[in-house]
Amino acid sequence: MKEFKELNIEKSILRVIEEEEGFESPTEIQIKAIPDAIEGRDILAGSATGSGKTLAFGASIIQNTKAGNGIQALILAPTRELAQQVKDSLKKFSKYKKLVITSVYGGMPIQRQFSRLKEADIVVGTPGRILDHIKRRTIKLNDVKTLVLDEADRMLDMGFKEDVERIMNTTPKDKQTMLFSATIDGMIANLIQKYLKNPVKIEIDNKIDPKKLIQGYYDITSKIKFSLLVHLLEKEKSGLVMVFCNTRHNTDFIAKNLTALGIDAEAIHGGFTQKKRNNILKKFHTQKVLTLVCTDVAARGLDIPNVSHVYNYDIPTDPKDYVHRIGRTARAGKEGKAISILVSRDHENFGRVLQEKNVDIPELETPQVEHAVIHYKTESRHSRGGRGSDNRRRRR
Repeated sequence: MKEFKELNIEKSILRVIEEEEGFESPTEIQIKAIPDAIEGRDILAGSATGSGKTLAFGASIIQNTKAGNGIQALILAPTRELAQQVKDSLKKFSKYKKLVITSVYGGMPIQRQFSRLKEADIVVGTPGRILDHIKRRTIKLNDVKTLVLDEADRMLDMGFKEDVERIMNTTPKDKQTMLFSATIDGMIANLIQKYLKNPVKIEIDNKIDPKKLIQGYYDITSKIKFSLLVHLLEKEKSGLVMVFCNTRHNTDFIAKNLTALGIDAEAIHGGFTQKKRNNILKKFHTQKVLTLVCTDVAARGLDIPNVSHVYNYDIPTDPKDYVHRIGRTARAGKEGKAISILVSRDHENFGRVLQEKNVDIPELETPQVEHAVIHYKTESRHSRGGRGSDNRRRRR
């Protein structure tokens, strides 16, 4: 196994990686990407959340950036949370270089970002807000040497293709471009052909280890759906738990009623202010809250370690979202469970998952469940979408 010092990383960054963060050895994506990235090569990497890709592109950016020379690196991320997460990581690894790193995204006053952008060496942002600054002429990208598209497939799925291309066309043509995506097909393939110059292609095996991940589903009546979730949360020995819903309505419904029953839970979705979302994620990261009830959009791209259980209260309409959900557990050699709770309205979506992903997920025997009292408003009939759906809020 290679060590970080064999990847041509400078000492100031190595000091943080090895001494302060305690990373013992680089991940596969870091081994394959960092040396070429430092040399300025374009990178095309197929890699999922949790593979260590932020350091894979961050090490070279930090190493090749000089303080006070304008914005030299721009990282685009699909969500506010991921943009903040990437910025925090880059600030941590650049501790001894004293670079000015800032994040810009919607949901925060745009005026506060003007002064920070004037001083910034590295900027992390969502496409919509970066484009706003370009139109206002409050961001200068003519000194950009490196552009990173993080979770590129997600950005395009959310309707950011035109924004991304406008931003890319605003940056210098001779820049280095690094694209990280869980899937490389469709619109992503067109983007690659149009903008990347003889890229280094890196494929990381993102397949789930069946020895570490236990999957299963319950097929029940809608009358006991919430009661079964309560039963599983109370009876299963678990650490951090993520419960996925398709709509904001269901997310609020689940979290409020779990809390009323004494289960430590918080909801997170696109309807919350950015400050509230950040506070909830902080509590979940520090394990002050053990159950996070969320929509796909709110949780997309977040690297949350030590998740022991994933529950699909609603089955996603897109099979790719199912794979992203269950990939949040059974990481770093640890075991995990991914359990789906099906009622009649979920059969079509679940059948699509089984067919398109060619997986065999066993049906589990339904335990004897005590009726859980529902204290708050009943769940929406439209749990697969409709009003309140975060998916409907994707940019067109």
